[in-house]
Amino acid sequence: MKLPVHRWFRYSAGFSGQWVESVIRAQRSSNPVRVLDPFVGSGTTLLASEVAGVECIGIEAHPFIVRVAKAKLAWRTDPEAYLDRVKGVRQLARTLTPTLGAYPPLVRKCYDDGSLAKLDVLRQACEHLHDGTPAGELSWLTLISILRPVSPVGTAPWQYVLPKKQKRIVLEVYQAFDDCCRVFYQDMLLGRTVEGPKAQIIQGDARTCDGVEDRWANLVITSPPYPNNYDYADATRLEMSFTGEIGGWGDLQTKVRGHLIRSCSQHVPEKSVNLDEVLSVSEVTPIREELAAVCRQLAQVRLSKGGKKTYHLMVASYFRDLALTWRALRRACSSPCDVCFVIGDSAPYGVYVPVVPWLGQLAVAGGFKSFVFEKTRNRNVKWKNRKHRVPLQEGRLWIKG
Repeated sequence: MKLPVHRWFRYSAGFSGQWVESVIRAQRSSNPVRVLDPFVGSGTTLLASEVAGVECIGIEAHPFIVRVAKAKLAWRTDPEAYLDRVKGVRQLARTLTPTLGAYPPLVRKCYDDGSLAKLDVLRQACEHLHDGTPAGELSWLTLISILRPVSPVGTAPWQYVLPKKQKRIVLEVYQAFDDCCRVFYQDMLLGRTVEGPKAQIIQGDARTCDGVEDRWANLVITSPPYPNNYDYADATRLEMSFTGEIGGWGDLQTKVRGHLIRSCSQHVPEKSVNLDEVLSVSEVTPIREELAAVCRQLAQVRLSKGGKKTYHLMVASYFRDLALTWRALRRACSSPCDVCFVIGDSAPYGVYVPVVPWLGQLAVAGGFKSFVFEKTRNRNVKWKNRKHRVPLQEGRLWIKG
């Protein structure tokens, strides 16, 4: 998160941009490279591919994060045009009257009226001057990037906003906007030295990889959602509430969650999925017996838990979704090809889910040749307040195709 451009917006990070560059350069030493990332997030692989000078396509289902990634990809455009635009936003904002009445409760809990008034006029100015140009998108991202640093409550880059938690250091709105502008501008100056193709991003579904030509990619670098109940929709609730894209938590279900891989219990409300039907589909045949056993165990354990989270439905749906993703990737990848999934296992309610071997088996069933796992770290060892102590791991699942 300290690298130029990558640092513009904090989002759940699956891997290092520098590591992606190293993988691409190692592959490029022997063959031309075309990179595909079906879970591109806010653009780590896209940016690394541009720096490495290779073609890249990224797919992302979260509509708000797609806009963030597209704005980041404007880093190689004219930095002076960007600077003129943010100066114009700043000047116009000073002349506008704030209107705070339409903001939803979450936003009002995260800012005092003085800070929200400044954010509001900056938002109005960005919208008034927006013209679809790279400078316009970058000025929008500048504002989005300061929303959490200028809030006095718990708005660190994790899944939830905590209005009752107070920060020790809170940035003043205009100062934060100016500081962020300087960071963007300096990073854009670096873009002048980068040559090669521009990366592309598709707002779409990894389960189909629609928009990617058959056999287009020969290298896939990605980090899919882990089946650990992290709600990627809720992770941007503050930003989407501020911009008016959602009115509250409930809107996330239709506007965001419905498009995502089902890696969170919020994606599969009770009775929304028939477990037996999911377990019977052909895509999960290689792991059906083991998957069914884990899901049945989760279905029993949940009855003794206060939250009764639908982990049994989530786990079944997750592996069905990833099985579809492997089939889509097989179509989109050439032969030979290399695929790397940065992934970790999970243990909802303390029930171990062997993610790594199951994903490897599904990849082979989907048409790939072999898999090997490279462990990079242990998980579930840092936080002492975990409700279970099941050893977990994270690493790189390498697939040959």
